[in-house]
Parts: sequence; structure tokens; C-alpha cells
Amino acid sequence: MTGRQQLAIACVVIGVTAAIAYGATRYLRKELFPVEVGAKAPDFKAYTLDSVPKQKSLADYRGKVLMINVWATWCLPCRVEMPSIEALNKEYAPKGLKIVAVSIDDPGTDSTIRAFVKQYGLTFEVLHDPQAKISDAYDITGYPETFIVGKDGVIRRKLMSATNWNAPEARALVDRLLAERTE
Repeated sequence: MTGRQQLAIACVVIGVTAAIAYGATRYLRKELFPVEVGAKAPDFKAYTLDSVPKQKSLADYRGKVLMINVWATWCLPCRVEMPSIEALNKEYAPKGLKIVAVSIDDPGTDSTIRAFVKQYGLTFEVLHDPQAKISDAYDITGYPETFIVGKDGVIRRKLMSATNWNAPEARALVDRLLAERTE
């Protein structure tokens, strides 16, 4: 076997290996890299509800204790949960907690989302992901789902239903994360 033939075989083997690795990471991502407690929070892109929407991503909140709440205006449990999120925001935003609620409502529903924000008197940041790409990035299985991310960008809690954020254990988690030092 000549050197050229050996090189051709090596290139084919490397190409097949790369194709298998790509396919595995693309199609088995959820099994290989689940979005769970202890994992780095995946990036997301969503838009402000301003008259000229601005794109926001996870990088905009780097170094903060972050609550990411994925919800929709048509979701009844989301409606139940929102007042306790607002109460949490009022108490903990001055201490450093950043709350971001990402609506996955359909495209063209910004006015509906703005009306919802007004109706509930929400003062935390509400974004819109009209293609619901965050649902895939975060392996969302139902709404609402909430992720608490530490200052280090690691998911510390994943909640897959409406939560009472006024509960002592919820407040204790936020207190603990806000007190953590980062290096």
C-alpha cells in the first residue's frame, strides 16, 4: 500500500468519524447534554417588547443570579405564578436578582403580551421568543418552566410547574445564591 493510499484511507476514516460525531451531537444532544441542575445554562435569544425590539441573550445577564421563566399568555398556571414572581422581584431585584420572563407566544402577539404585563403590573424584564427556540434550547416539556442560574452561569434549580415564589424555601434559595462569591 502506498503512502497516498494510506492517506486516502485515513481521510475517509476521519471524515466518517466526524460525520458520526456531528450526527450524535445534533440528534442526541438532549441525551448527551441534558439541560439539568449542574449544567451550564444554554444561550437563548429573545426580544424586548419595545416599539423597536432589541435582541437579548444569556450573555446580557452574565455574573448575575438569574431567574429565567418560560411562559405564555394562554397558560393558566403561568397566570397563577406571575404575582409571586412579581413579589420576588420587588424584594430581591434591589439585592441583585435578575428576573427574565420569556414568552413563547406566537409571532405578532407583542401587544397581547404587553397587555398581560400591564394587567399583572409586572416590573421585571419580559421578553418575547416568537419562534419558541428557547423551548428547544432548554428542553422545555410544559409551561411554565423556570430555571434559577447562579452567578457562575450554572443551573441551580429547574422547576417544571407553577411555583409559589413567596414560599420560604424559594426565598432561601435566592438568598443563598445572592450571597455566593464568584471568582
